[in-house]
Amino acid sequence: KWFRRASGSWCSRPPALAAGCTMILKPAETTSLTALELGVIAEAVGLPRGVLNILSGKGSVVGQALIEHPQVDKVAFTGSGTVGSRIMAAGARDIKRISLELGGKSPFVVFADSDIEKAVEWIMFGIFWNQGQVCSATSRVLVEAPLYPQLLERLVEEAKKVKMGNGLDAGTLLGPLVNKGQYDDVLRHVARAVEQGATVACGGKYDGFDKGFWVAPTIVTDMALDSDAWLEEIFGPVVCIRPFQTEEEAIRLANGSRFGLAAAVMSADDERCERVATAFRAGIVWINCSQPTFTEAPWGGYKQSGIGRELGRWGLDNYLETKQITRLVSDEPWGWYLK
Repeated sequence: KWFRRASGSWCSRPPALAAGCTMILKPAETTSLTALELGVIAEAVGLPRGVLNILSGKGSVVGQALIEHPQVDKVAFTGSGTVGSRIMAAGARDIKRISLELGGKSPFVVFADSDIEKAVEWIMFGIFWNQGQVCSATSRVLVEAPLYPQLLERLVEEAKKVKMGNGLDAGTLLGPLVNKGQYDDVLRHVARAVEQGATVACGGKYDGFDKGFWVAPTIVTDMALDSDAWLEEIFGPVVCIRPFQTEEEAIRLANGSRFGLAAAVMSADDERCERVATAFRAGIVWINCSQPTFTEAPWGGYKQSGIGRELGRWGLDNYLETKQITRLVSDEPWGWYLK
């Protein structure tokens, strides 16, 4: 049996294998151990050798070689928009099938009729879960003006209470960032926000531990709409929050981004939630929550957040080709050339 080969990302692994592909998994060079452990598990459960292949190394070397290899039919990439653009360009030479799951700057719109405690809980989960190192993190929060002062006060109050520490310890809610490079980048974004006129309501660099790269839950206010803090993905526990006056303004500000991966809306008015959810230019939308994810549902974004969808039947379709087969069943002559 002939198998297509695919080079893929985390959420493409099961669909690629389920579609009958052999697969080469190239993990990020800074997070290879979990992928290697996956290989051990695959072998233990009896996956035939050669079906799942894990190849670690630098993306600029190993990843580039995979993209350019003539026997790789499909490339699925999860990562930054900059690298995604390079992958598209490299894949264009051989017209490879490409799917991209890239960055985000996802908005969370909170209307004044929302329960403030629920809003604070879901905002925090949307941005502080996994230290904000989540492509879909709801890192831009828009709050209807009447609720804004009270919600901001409660959000700062609760953010300061978040327990930081070893993720294996009970009660820990925020661990260190993945590496020094990411740590420096997050702090550089926070410093840049202040330079551009924003206010850090809480958080920033945290020196409470001897080891690790720690950034406390950080809340940024008063940023300009054209500031880096509001427009660029930070990929850390940093949330930007600002008020809005009308539903139309909220939708305009939410959609005013080159990204379109995810978005969330909260309101006691179900019709308004549906209306705003429909107006969002994003591939993943949450109503009255943020981040719950189901493998049955499609995962992917609009605009510069990517191309294609992972998970569910959409993810399976990523690794299948459509073929037309026509069979003549009539004994009657076609009669076009031969009369």
